[in-house]
Amino acid sequence: MTALEPRDAEVTAAPIVPPSELQGGILRAPYRALSLGIVSVVLLIAFEATAVGTAMPVAARELDGISLYAFGFSAYFTTSLFGMVLAGQWADRRGPLGPLATGIGGFAAGLVLSGTAQAMWMFILGRAVQGLGGGLVIVALYVVVSRAYPEHLRPSILAAFAASWVVPSVVGPLVSGTVTEHLGWRWVFLGIPVLVAAPLALALPQIRRRAAGPVDSDVPAGPFDRRRIRLALGISLGAGLLQYAGQELRWLSLLPAVLGAAVLVPAVLGLLPRGTYRAAHGLPSVVLLRGIAAGSFIAAESFVPLMLVTQRGLSPTMAGLSLAVGGATWAFGSFVQSRPAMEPHRTRLMVVGMLLVAAAIATAPTVLIEAVPVWIVAVAWAFGCLGMGTVIGSTSVLLLRLSPPKDAGANSAALQISDGLSNALLLAAGGAAFAALGGGMVGAGHGAGEAGGSHPGAFVAVFLPMAAVALVGAWVSTRLKERAA
Repeated sequence: MTALEPRDAEVTAAPIVPPSELQGGILRAPYRALSLGIVSVVLLIAFEATAVGTAMPVAARELDGISLYAFGFSAYFTTSLFGMVLAGQWADRRGPLGPLATGIGGFAAGLVLSGTAQAMWMFILGRAVQGLGGGLVIVALYVVVSRAYPEHLRPSILAAFAASWVVPSVVGPLVSGTVTEHLGWRWVFLGIPVLVAAPLALALPQIRRRAAGPVDSDVPAGPFDRRRIRLALGISLGAGLLQYAGQELRWLSLLPAVLGAAVLVPAVLGLLPRGTYRAAHGLPSVVLLRGIAAGSFIAAESFVPLMLVTQRGLSPTMAGLSLAVGGATWAFGSFVQSRPAMEPHRTRLMVVGMLLVAAAIATAPTVLIEAVPVWIVAVAWAFGCLGMGTVIGSTSVLLLRLSPPKDAGANSAALQISDGLSNALLLAAGGAAFAALGGGMVGAGHGAGEAGGSHPGAFVAVFLPMAAVALVGAWVSTRLKERAA
């Protein structure tokens, strides 16, 4: 029994794993059922995340809620932040089984609520419930990995999580579009809850045996930290106000922006590890790097299809396909970082990964020059996703390595908060720069001319700052090791 397994595993008479099994992979007994179950859960969440964007415009139009379109996305994000913190507290004190089961139930309930909505406000409410469930699930899964798998298997299971996004990222929009066209947008939401039952039945018994209960079964579970719960509410409220303010560039938007920042900043400082903002060595830099990598890359990626459609005349389908190969290279990068031979070189691998991300982001706007072929974007993004696969997988591995078992939930929540919050803030900053420099407005249609007023310089104002942020991430990658006492 490893130090990261629950101490009460002996009470449940768990069988002793022979050395030959410990040398196997995540699909060897006794990990097979658990691995297949939790990876299937990630697969379904990934499919929903990639499919919902295709159904959302149709849903908003049918529910007469185009003006509230953005809130269908932001409602999920703001409640998921609160769910992440709650899951960290819950899992550290009572084990990950409760937040995981509750989160999946909430995720499914939100899907049903959105899929049966008769008004846009009900649809948004469903997305908020779904986000709360998603935040609980993602942190609980990290705690399961921390407790149920020995250290040498964690890179492999985290690589499997990354690989679970490959197929959904390629076929998710196509399947969602087909379902929306032939069966209706509601079935994109209503079809997934039914599929969750099988992986739950496979994984929950193994989680109950291997990772249930507090880390120290001899110490009674204490009450939740009310201060952290208040900070979690603050970070959700602050992020929501900033997103609301970023919808329109008006003077009146300054009021919710200032209020959002006033609530958000102290909440973030209270929930992230001390020293995160100054890239202190060790865990703070791991958490900071996760946000820098995810935020810069996702913010840039959001503008790639729009640039290809409005500036080079590609169809939306072809513009989306130009990024599809990135799912495979992302999974390959995660696989590379999971190899035992790469362990001594993990820091250098992450520096190279962030340099690949920065180069990909900086290369993308070169297609604004007519002489540059559009396939350059596909090649650049494949290398950028390769770098992201190595960095995202490695930050997860390092976080669990640097976290005592009793703090795995709180630190996993901090990692996910850094990821999600940076996505929202850098997207808002990029969107504001894009609009301020003549980016135009995206209409409700899907044609190439829906943002015909976009100025090429507006895209440069998004990509080059994000490339600079990624370069900062390369420097932060050199500070991931804890200093010797």
